[in-house]
Amino acid sequence: MPTTQQRRSRLQERPHVRELIPAVATPLHDAGPATGVVVYRSPLAPHGARMKLLSRLPLLLLLLLPLVACAADKKAPPVEGEDYTLIDGGQPYAPLAGKVEVTEVFGYTCPHCAHFEPVLEAWVAKQPAYVRFTPVPAAFGGFWDAFARAYFAADILGVAKRSHRAMFDAIHEKQTVPTQNVAPEELAAFYASYGIPQQRFIETYKSETVDAKLKAAREFALRSKIPGTPAIIVNGRYLIGARNYPDMLRIADYLIAREHAAPAKR
Repeated sequence: MPTTQQRRSRLQERPHVRELIPAVATPLHDAGPATGVVVYRSPLAPHGARMKLLSRLPLLLLLLLPLVACAADKKAPPVEGEDYTLIDGGQPYAPLAGKVEVTEVFGYTCPHCAHFEPVLEAWVAKQPAYVRFTPVPAAFGGFWDAFARAYFAADILGVAKRSHRAMFDAIHEKQTVPTQNVAPEELAAFYASYGIPQQRFIETYKSETVDAKLKAAREFALRSKIPGTPAIIVNGRYLIGARNYPDMLRIADYLIAREHAAPAKR
């Protein structure tokens, strides 16, 4: 029969077992991510300490539930009527066979459009060949029409893509282009840096071709029931509503995939 000293010696030789204890989750409104801390506890810990840990488990689980729900929400497919609206009688702005059209109704003077532009630009660059992205300037009247004309004139003259983001910067960052009562000459001065002569820009700006494009843009916005800018429409059929810009583009990805996969069902 082992002596008391031998029993103590064997106890000391037993390996300690690690217990993983979940940390309290970071609240959702905090900037930092939730972290997990590994705590090593001996199996010889006092019974009271173990009971204290067990008593905290319901609270820990309750705190983790919002994180689980948030992760599930990100993976859930968008819901019609909540994440996007089916446009009654909607039609693409400029349909092209074999392409899924994505349009952004924007305004150069809109600060939200200016903030969205770099995010949107990066997203557009990653789209597959079957997606055609088309910016459509909002023609709501007044200075909206002036900048819509400027965009269409730049597009006809072949400098719209190169100058698009720069126009946002000129208005909202550098403030070198006025927004109220802006004259064609002032807009021409901006496009002169892209090699467009002033007179040529003004003639294009006032042309019947731009008149027709302005009318088509206005009709598209009305038909699509645009509530404001920026607005993303997929294939003229779906108006996206979202809580933030990444969410808007996530929903766009979903609708693009659906339109591309089942064009014959429409």
